[in-house]
Amino acid sequence: MLTCGGLAHLQPLRKHLERLAWNNVYILNRWRAKQLRTSKSDWQPRHARMLSLPFGSFPPPSAAGGVPAGGNTPLPCPWLPCSTHRKSNHRFDLYVSKTLVGTTVFSSSFDKVSPVSTFSARQAAVAEVKESADLEASLSRVKEILRVQDLNIILRYFGELRRWKEVNQLFDWMQKAEMLNFASYSSFIKYMRISRNTMKALQVYDSITDKSTRVNLSICNSILGCMVQNGRFKSSMKLFSKMKDDGLLPDLVTYSTLLAGCGKEADGNAKAIELVRELESSGFNKDAVIYGSLIAICASNNLCKEAEEYFKQMKVECCTPNIFHYSSLLNAYSVSRDYVKAEQLIRNMKSSGIVPNKVILTTLLKVYTRGGLFEKSRELLAELEALGYAEDEMPYCLLMDNLAKAGRMGEAREVFLKMKEKRVKSDGFAYSIMISAFCRVGLLQEARQLAKDFEDNYEKYDLVMLNTLLRVYCNAGDMESVRKMLKKMDDLAITPDWNTFHILIKYFCREKLFHLAYQTIEDMHSKGHKLNEELCLSLILRLAKAGSFSESFSVYNMLRYSNRNVCKSLHETMLNILVEAGLLKDAYVVVKDNMEKISTPSFEKFAASFTKSGNINLINDVVKAFHCLGHNVDAEIFRVAISRYIGKPEKKGLLLSLLKWMQTHGYVVDSSSRRLLLKNSHLFGQKQVIAEILSKQYVLRYKEACKGSSFEGEIFRSQFTLHRKT
Repeated sequence: MLTCGGLAHLQPLRKHLERLAWNNVYILNRWRAKQLRTSKSDWQPRHARMLSLPFGSFPPPSAAGGVPAGGNTPLPCPWLPCSTHRKSNHRFDLYVSKTLVGTTVFSSSFDKVSPVSTFSARQAAVAEVKESADLEASLSRVKEILRVQDLNIILRYFGELRRWKEVNQLFDWMQKAEMLNFASYSSFIKYMRISRNTMKALQVYDSITDKSTRVNLSICNSILGCMVQNGRFKSSMKLFSKMKDDGLLPDLVTYSTLLAGCGKEADGNAKAIELVRELESSGFNKDAVIYGSLIAICASNNLCKEAEEYFKQMKVECCTPNIFHYSSLLNAYSVSRDYVKAEQLIRNMKSSGIVPNKVILTTLLKVYTRGGLFEKSRELLAELEALGYAEDEMPYCLLMDNLAKAGRMGEAREVFLKMKEKRVKSDGFAYSIMISAFCRVGLLQEARQLAKDFEDNYEKYDLVMLNTLLRVYCNAGDMESVRKMLKKMDDLAITPDWNTFHILIKYFCREKLFHLAYQTIEDMHSKGHKLNEELCLSLILRLAKAGSFSESFSVYNMLRYSNRNVCKSLHETMLNILVEAGLLKDAYVVVKDNMEKISTPSFEKFAASFTKSGNINLINDVVKAFHCLGHNVDAEIFRVAISRYIGKPEKKGLLLSLLKWMQTHGYVVDSSSRRLLLKNSHLFGQKQVIAEILSKQYVLRYKEACKGSSFEGEIFRSQFTLHRKT
């Protein structure tokens, strides 16, 4: 029996309310809070009477009919659609009595678990996982409570705090529990991009088996952005092509993501043009972001005219330039050192109502410093200081770097000292510039002292700074400090780049630590870095001189497979080293792959050595290859080959093949080889076979000799007559 105003009319809504999602609960709470904030005003909405009904405590249904007590007019349910409150042809009417004000309402059981209590339990579970020291155990305890969206919230929580270990651990657990959606993949890949763990991101993407998920736009944009930002643009383009084959429909974000990577490529402008054509053929128009990327790409590729064209085209197509566009074009002028156009651009920008900000003025400073306008640079730096835009080291670094490169080390040092006096915030970049400048001019003691000052005053290291310090200590021959820097790099989990390996290899070669240099080359190659040909050639020669021929050949192979186009002389150099070392098997590989790049003397030297000591089964191949390149095979090579074949009667097939080939290509065995063949002809079965082959050789040669009247022909005719008599 209902005792609180007769709410039997709620009975028809029971099944509907049981299906309400927790987000409807959230909406209702927001609605109620808003009403509470406006309750003091004179205006009272129709829904205000609902405030007297404690949420989550609806009274039990009455056995009586659904007629409201007191004849009250119906009130709309706040979480249902407005107007007639219908999602379909069915209408829900909710009546609430005024008598509910101040009335104690008994708990109802629309569901076994209240939506509010379920939501609270999930919130508590999320909080528990966030604060847990044992993530695995905590997740196991609350697995039945959490939903995928809750796990995504936790994933983003750890990601924003840069707690990469927990991010990886949580996502691995989500994969095992199969509690994932597209947002899970997209968020995780995003954080792998920030943490520069591209390999993990690719592994996760490759693990997606569902085709529709693999081509989900958000996931695809995330993985492409991860690859582009971490320097894997070419791989990202290949993956993009595969995604399209699988059914991806790219959007403007996809294209702008890929365009961002074009600026760092040598052929970036050509790639950008291809992407823009594809973008337009897909029905998209270039927007402000796309134009900004194109201008930036032109700037990085020193294409100032093209950047200006894009800027003009953007204005024609009614895209109003913003700070980013002006900054990108200004950067193009800094590359071309065109300060006149840069100043005109600043005036145009001001006339359009845009006030130059810190980025614009700093870029203008770059134009001045690169153009060698150091007086204007100092004036602009003073203006930046007055505006409060020189609180960090970048403006000072631009000036001191270009002063140092112009050979004005004294002035560069003054700027550096001025920056230190002003206690300008520095991340060590200024130290890096000055240390490198001292190294370039040979002031190693000053560079080393500055490096020590940095180590004493700074605890934060990045890859650029570590490479700079490493270069200083390597140039100074300070092995102990080199070891210290390498250990620090390991302790900080900083991955070495191309410069790191290059610095170390040069240092090890200079110190004659060739084995360490070889190991560093191996490590560099295994990490996927492109090898420097000049440095590798130097190491190849030094290793060979030290007797490490196998290591020398290994460096050659790494360089050959790392760089598609290497100097032609490299192959010949390697061949000569291998022939001298007696490594004819490896030498054969070099010749086979690069025959047309090897000179006649080197090839002839190899052929002679191989015929004498190489694989007997390949002698004929070497002889034929030498002839095919237009070289005349020396009689001594044939003599050595015949001698080796006679020494191994089981190779008679190869001997007969060689003799027949000689016959068809105009070669004749010399007298000593002929006598040796006739003497041992019994080893080859019928003696007549060898005699016939030799006769045919001489007949052919005789006919050729008779065509001419040279002295050589007369000699051969006399030899032929003697041969017939014998």
